[in-house]
Amino acid sequence: MGVPPAPSPPSWPHCGFYADPATDPVGCRGIHVAGHAVCLAHLTDTDRDSYLASLTPAADIDHRGTPFTEELLHRLLDALRDPTTTGPRFGTALFHGAQFSGDVSFARAEFGAAWFYEAQFSNDASFVGAQFGDAGFDSAQFSGEAGFSGARFSGAASFESVQFSGLADFNNAQFARRVARFGKAQFSGPALFRSVQFFGPAQFGEAQFSGITQFTGAQFSDNARFQGVQFSDSVDFFMARFSGDAWFDRARFSGNTQFLETQFLGPARFLSARFSGPARFGKAQFSGTARFDGAQFSVEPWFGPIACAGVLDLSGAVFAVPVTLEIAAHEVRCVRTRWESTATVRLRYATADLSYAVLSAPVAVTAHPIPFTGGFDTTVDESVLSGPAAVRVASVQGVDAAFLVLTDLDLSDCLFSGAFHLDQLRLEGRCAFAAVPTGWRQRGIRLTRWTRRRTLAEEHHWRAQTACQPALWRFGPHHPDPGLTPDPEDVAALYRQLRKAFEDGRNEPGAADFYYGECEMRRHDRTSTSTGERRLLWGYWLLSGYGLRASRAMGWLLAAMATTTLALMLWGLPSHDPAPATTGSLTHGKITLNTETSDPALIGPWRQRLTGPRAEKAIRVVVNSVVFRSSGQNLTTTGTYIEMASRLLEPTLLALAALAVRGRIKR
Repeated sequence: MGVPPAPSPPSWPHCGFYADPATDPVGCRGIHVAGHAVCLAHLTDTDRDSYLASLTPAADIDHRGTPFTEELLHRLLDALRDPTTTGPRFGTALFHGAQFSGDVSFARAEFGAAWFYEAQFSNDASFVGAQFGDAGFDSAQFSGEAGFSGARFSGAASFESVQFSGLADFNNAQFARRVARFGKAQFSGPALFRSVQFFGPAQFGEAQFSGITQFTGAQFSDNARFQGVQFSDSVDFFMARFSGDAWFDRARFSGNTQFLETQFLGPARFLSARFSGPARFGKAQFSGTARFDGAQFSVEPWFGPIACAGVLDLSGAVFAVPVTLEIAAHEVRCVRTRWESTATVRLRYATADLSYAVLSAPVAVTAHPIPFTGGFDTTVDESVLSGPAAVRVASVQGVDAAFLVLTDLDLSDCLFSGAFHLDQLRLEGRCAFAAVPTGWRQRGIRLTRWTRRRTLAEEHHWRAQTACQPALWRFGPHHPDPGLTPDPEDVAALYRQLRKAFEDGRNEPGAADFYYGECEMRRHDRTSTSTGERRLLWGYWLLSGYGLRASRAMGWLLAAMATTTLALMLWGLPSHDPAPATTGSLTHGKITLNTETSDPALIGPWRQRLTGPRAEKAIRVVVNSVVFRSSGQNLTTTGTYIEMASRLLEPTLLALAALAVRGRIKR
């Protein structure tokens, strides 16, 4: 077993009282009182009285390493007491490594500068109402209660690596515009920072809070750093206000965590934070960005309601239990967010990115129509947000859509490419998709018009790459790189799967639009669709818009009927209906009759063929052909072939028109 190293002497000339070469070669570590070879604690009574009598308020003192009893400290404080304020008044006070036994009270004391590095307070220590210039308590130990309530720090304040074994009370304390450091401090008992004011930066990095911690009503006017902080018990930031950056990266919240009605005026970060207990952010307000990248929520069933003026980032966050999220933000990022149980995500104002989110159970994303309500049924303040409250989804790429439900969302710019099981995606309510350009457009010498239909953003991105007027379409995120833009084959597969989702939801009009989009992409696909198939699709599109444009099919039907009527008048109807002629013969008392009708003949000039009676006969033939019936009208040989073609084409066009109407009205 090794021998512990001998204690090293302090850097100042020390008293050495009680030194023992064998057990304690250093002895008392108290600094020499000026003009003496021992510290204040070991002066003779006469020398001590003389020294204390020489002190006046605001005097600089140096009692580093000095052991103070309760009585000795009282005598020192009385010697420095200001008759005007009745409180002790120090200039620069050096108490490095001092040892305070018994209760210590620096209440209402005034320090020009106070240095208590590595000081030890064996019992309760009170600095209630004290006023400090610069103050340093680094590595100090408070074995009892430490009271700093109402204290004022006008300079830098450092409590790094301080150990608070009992209650640490900083209620209503004020820290001026210089930095306040609590890095690696250990709070074993309750830590109270209610209504504390930090006018400068506040640093609590790597601090450990083992007891109840309260920052209720605290105000952080500058940056606040809580990286790596551990809260083993409950922590309360109710109605706290962070005016600068608020960083809680890698913080550990083991107990009940409260950020109710907390205001974050600057960026807030909870990167890789862990919430092992309930974590409540009800009615919290973020005026900048709020980042929860990689945060873990183990037991909290409710996140929000939250109002965020910037981006609320939940990328990589993990929700281990069924949870409801209520978020009003301009942008919500859930890239690679993992929901290990069911979840309901209610959004307002937001553009949500769900790329590569991991869903282990059904997750519903919905637009919330009215402002969220918090405690006592009061509405959440959404004054930091502006614009319409509609919710857009930017991407579901890489998501297993079998567990995804989208309700009342704007999917105009949503990227579906790369998602799995899109045919099992559930679309509820009024989900809007991108529309095609409206109005008449000139393409070369032709005027064209796009018929209204729902489209995917991927089709817009492809057409923006290839169209002669790309500005009419929405540009993709990788425009104009064709290698990163989905081609018609990929877009057709997306339409096919989403059409199945519409059909399962009994939304036939929506399914019809996506069937149209699928056929459009197949018609333009030169990779996997053969030339013959593309020509067949071109004809199908031209005649009836893939069986979905009733007006187009009816237009072709009327044109075909008019053409057939004109053709029959010109070449199909005979000039006169041939009269039957009957002849007979008598042979051996037997009469034989034979009736013959001559072939219909068309004679006469063109103007005699275009008459009202002939038009009536032609229309009768055409109408009967449309309903697949024979009119019984005598026709020329040419007219017979015209009628055969009419009975084949026109019923087909009528059926296509009926099919298109059915696709629009069926539910």
